[in-house]
Amino acid sequence: MAKKKEQENTQQNPGMGTGMETGASKAANEGMASSKKAGRKRTEKEPGIAREQEQSGTVPAKRGRPKKSLTQESNETAQGVASKPTRGRPPKATSETPAAQTTAAKPKRGKATESKTKATETEAKEMGLSTAPVPAIAQATQQQTGPVFYDTSLLSEFDIYLFREGRHYTLYEKLGSHLMERQGTKGAYFAVWAPNAEQVAVMGDFNHWNRESHQLQVRVDGSGIWEGFIPEVQAGMLYKYHIKSRYHMYHVEKSDPFALRREKPPQTASVVHELHHTWEDNGWLEQRQARHGQAQPYSVYELHVGSWRRKPEDNNRPLTYRELAEELPAYVKDLGFTHVEFMPVMHHPFNGSWGYQITGYFAAASTYGSPEDLMYLIDCLHREGIGVIMDWVPSHFPSDEHGLAYFDGTHLFEHADPRKGYHPDWNSYIFNYGRNEVRSFLISNALFWLDKYHVDGLRVDAVASMLYLDYSRKHDEWIPNEHGGRENLEAISLLKDFNQAVHEKFPEVLTIAEESTAWPQVTGKVEEGGLGFDMKWMMGWMHDTLNYFSKDPVYRRHHQGDITFSIIYAFTERFMLPLSHDEVVHGKGALIRKMPGDEWQAFANLRALYAYMYAHPGAKLMFMGGEMAQSSEWNHDSSLDWHLLQYGYHAGVQELIRALNHLYQQEPALYAHSFEPQGFEWIDFNDAHNSVVSFLRKGDRPEDQILVVCNFTPGVHEHYRLGVPMGNSWVEVFNSDDSHFGGSNFHNHGALQAIPDSFHGHDYSITLKLPPMAVVYFKYQP
Repeated sequence: MAKKKEQENTQQNPGMGTGMETGASKAANEGMASSKKAGRKRTEKEPGIAREQEQSGTVPAKRGRPKKSLTQESNETAQGVASKPTRGRPPKATSETPAAQTTAAKPKRGKATESKTKATETEAKEMGLSTAPVPAIAQATQQQTGPVFYDTSLLSEFDIYLFREGRHYTLYEKLGSHLMERQGTKGAYFAVWAPNAEQVAVMGDFNHWNRESHQLQVRVDGSGIWEGFIPEVQAGMLYKYHIKSRYHMYHVEKSDPFALRREKPPQTASVVHELHHTWEDNGWLEQRQARHGQAQPYSVYELHVGSWRRKPEDNNRPLTYRELAEELPAYVKDLGFTHVEFMPVMHHPFNGSWGYQITGYFAAASTYGSPEDLMYLIDCLHREGIGVIMDWVPSHFPSDEHGLAYFDGTHLFEHADPRKGYHPDWNSYIFNYGRNEVRSFLISNALFWLDKYHVDGLRVDAVASMLYLDYSRKHDEWIPNEHGGRENLEAISLLKDFNQAVHEKFPEVLTIAEESTAWPQVTGKVEEGGLGFDMKWMMGWMHDTLNYFSKDPVYRRHHQGDITFSIIYAFTERFMLPLSHDEVVHGKGALIRKMPGDEWQAFANLRALYAYMYAHPGAKLMFMGGEMAQSSEWNHDSSLDWHLLQYGYHAGVQELIRALNHLYQQEPALYAHSFEPQGFEWIDFNDAHNSVVSFLRKGDRPEDQILVVCNFTPGVHEHYRLGVPMGNSWVEVFNSDDSHFGGSNFHNHGALQAIPDSFHGHDYSITLKLPPMAVVYFKYQP
């Protein structure tokens, strides 16, 4: 019943909570062929959609080239071009990145991690496969028009085996561009997967963007990987791959899927780069490991890097990563949040996608600085004791020509059939989860951010869209699985493998699913049939709670079930309670605007909502601006309204959040059993007439108990009686009506003595004052 209710709540809007938006597709000067706003009518002429069903990665459907992004030339033909393209800018190297020192071995980038464990080395030996690099061909050769050497490789037989099996989880150490030395000559090794290409060349500012002069060699092992060493290539140089397909004379310029750095939009080239950052967060990592497996509070501050704070004096530009590092860690720590969650900071060309349309899965968004700048920001957060969660998007990718779509003249990364490979809501492609090489790409990408950027958690976006083949589709627009069902078996398998890989390599790291339906065991163990996530967003709670609080208090007595229903299924998963960005955008308005009544009542309602949320079982998540009662709807091109803090009610909400976060961390009853029924007990959920609910939160000791009483009307109750399980006294430790928060300061002073008078099924009872539109916490005193 509980699961059915949650599904009913979310299936009314299947896209709810995915982090995406629907509407008309939007091109932008940044070179994005699609934004998060999508959903235009799909036709056979739609760029990037196959016109006939085909086998992914083999012979493509007969079709023209995908529509070019706005940063590429529109006058090229579909024929192979032997001369250098006109890119519209002189060749240059980026001035921001100094030439990094090259080494004879693969570069050290961030936290050192063994690419092959003893277990994998044993597996390789048992299979008779070498773990030593094996070059594309045995002897060094040289192209007629440019020096490329093929006797150097980072790939071994065992690497190729793991890649093909979908189990190569450090692929970022092998593919892409890597600075190194060959026989005393410095340069860069390039490797790219393009099995249906007949020619792959590296073009860049080092060869005046010549499409032919520096051609890679395809490996003889049938992996479809092209590789080669190009001398004199240095850090900071720009490059792309020019790919000629073996089909339909298709040719295209592609950014490197494994590039560690990208140009700033609207330019689309990759940048040769080594990751260099001296981490200073060992104390944090040791503490993170020591806390693994222990009950702990999770209070997450979700933010969008580009709109948290801006520089109005500098053309209203967003803060850089390093400017954020000067302000964000101290702010989050002062408010008492345990984690920040960044909306995607992977490279995306169009800011209006909020980062959810990714073209550079291994590159930090260059709009805000270099990869090392983002590392510095994470390092500063860790040194202040703040964990970092990142949004990760394995559910879809955009159709920009320079990106992953139609990569080698075939649907390589995406499904060929649009009924499985094209997302109608977001005008984007869906990964081919059944293709092992794609699985290696995705899981190695997830581990990359944990390994190189020391990220503490991944929130996986739009999981529901991955699980269901018919997600947001009409009955004739999807293909059943092999059993005739709607479950996407390949995506399910990928998510299980992803969670197992993360928890094997980084057991103390969190994985969180944004899953909006009643799919069972999202946080169940993989070996027991679950998907393996650590937490799941509780979308049903968010929907019911906001629906309840948006009603005038006079009508709430008729909707008591909206506020109490969530407890019925609260312990079926390990839930996180989200008040996310999805609830303050697309015309929904800010949270404060959802609250009924005059100004005083609206702010009292919001304070009660937050206090109820922190008392409810589960981890907590709040979108930026909520902590100050942001009054305008979130706009990704604007800063938060920081000036509101000069006004008493807004400053009071911020003070309330600070108090709630610190109390949440101090009181074990509020987090010790957040995901277990022994941490919660109803006192009374039947007082619909007064719109009052009361319950206990429990720790491991009797003295940890917290009594929570919620009054969701403006009426004051001078003598409200409640049953309690124990005698002695109960002391008020939090009151959302406190004057410091903007309330009327209606308190219970001193200890409330429980008397041996049974009530609500308990042997004792207390009589208390209930302030108007407020939530009060009482702690048991033995």
